[in-house]
Amino acid sequence: MQALVRRWRARCPSSRRQSCGLRHGSAGKAKWLLLSQLFQPFNLQPGAGTAAAAAAGGVGEPSCRSQRLMVQGGLIHPAGPGCYHYLPPGLRAMEKLERLMDEEMRAVGGQKLSMPSLCSAELWRASGRWERMGPELFRLEDRHGKEYCLGPTHEEAVTQLVAAHTHLSYKQLPLRLYQVTRKFRDEPKPRFGLLRSREFYMKDMYSFDTSPEAAQHSYHLVCGAYCSLFQRLGLPFVKVSAATGSIGGTMSHEFQVPAEIGEDRLLLCPHGHFAANVETLQEEPASCPTCGTKLTQSRGIEVGHTFYLGTKYSSVSKAVFYSPENKPQLAEMGCYGLGVSRILAAAVEVLSVEDSIRWPSLITPYQLCFIPPKKGSKEEEEEGAVLLEQLYDSLSQALPHLAGDSVLDDRTQLTIGKRLKDAQKLGYPYVVIAGKKVCEDPPVFEVWQQKTGEVLFLTKEGVIELLSKVQIL
Repeated sequence: MQALVRRWRARCPSSRRQSCGLRHGSAGKAKWLLLSQLFQPFNLQPGAGTAAAAAAGGVGEPSCRSQRLMVQGGLIHPAGPGCYHYLPPGLRAMEKLERLMDEEMRAVGGQKLSMPSLCSAELWRASGRWERMGPELFRLEDRHGKEYCLGPTHEEAVTQLVAAHTHLSYKQLPLRLYQVTRKFRDEPKPRFGLLRSREFYMKDMYSFDTSPEAAQHSYHLVCGAYCSLFQRLGLPFVKVSAATGSIGGTMSHEFQVPAEIGEDRLLLCPHGHFAANVETLQEEPASCPTCGTKLTQSRGIEVGHTFYLGTKYSSVSKAVFYSPENKPQLAEMGCYGLGVSRILAAAVEVLSVEDSIRWPSLITPYQLCFIPPKKGSKEEEEEGAVLLEQLYDSLSQALPHLAGDSVLDDRTQLTIGKRLKDAQKLGYPYVVIAGKKVCEDPPVFEVWQQKTGEVLFLTKEGVIELLSKVQIL
């Protein structure tokens, strides 16, 4: 391993080395991201990180699997009650999730924008939500005494934005505008890590249509995109009827991930004819109103919420468009939210096993972990690390996108077994090891696959063929 690093230093001027640990070869191509230089301060022993997790949720607050694993694995770090630092691997997973959302939103005509987090109190008073939101709203004043809130959602802001375009034509509708931003809610008891926090990431979309029928079409289109997203992630989910709450409107659905830690109680028909959040029901039915089958109960984590708003907000801000007869008409609206950071935590919560993180394959921080021989071992003496580098170089040429989604565990003072155990806990889908068989002719590498738990023994060509099937964003 030391010989490998010395060769890299000899051919790479110090001015081109990156402090993040990503090495560059003589042609400027991406090289190893070294685990020793990745800012991921993990402690993977069971129970480690409990104090930090407790501090994040408040003294005495219970923890949960996702909070514990994400803190121990160096994905997030508590900054205060309900607030977290997203460390590089955790942020990388979230950025992949955002790209996946972008794909689904573009597929339904979504246009991405960004609105200020600082929202005018005047707009919120006009909609009636300044008072209705109560203490959950973070409120502040500027030096001139003007009042603002930190936006937990952006119905008022986006409606004012559209209303400012006074010559909007029916030909320009539907408009489906969305953003991915930090949101803020003053949770009285933030807990369970990213599942219920004060500062979080959300994807929020707002649709503007010419008629109730067109708005319903937008609503069902976006709901379909949400279903597609969760299916691509491989996350179990259920769409349930829900209350409209402080956002309002005449129809609302939640997307729930079934989980014991979930704070919502759900009633579900086994045949899919009925699904509701109990809080929406005036009286809890014992059987499905459609087929008569006994309803089952489940707990769920809310990861998405959709609302049909009608003209609730467009009537306040006078968000109008001009009809074919050149007459102003109020736009029919819908709004649609996805909890980005909450989906990340929910995935870890329901997919992980014991003390090992399991990711949806499309959003795992890194697809590959390479493990070179232990320092001083026979495999190192016979240039196992060099052979591993040659494998990486071949991978860079054949699958450059995948080579850039890998990390090298260069902690060669540790045994291969210890590093493999850590890699399994961190949830790399594939681990490529230069073990005892790397000394054979031709060299054979061990490949551990997270999904199946299998260990394969493959030549360089076999490794590349196996990895060519991996999909990344």
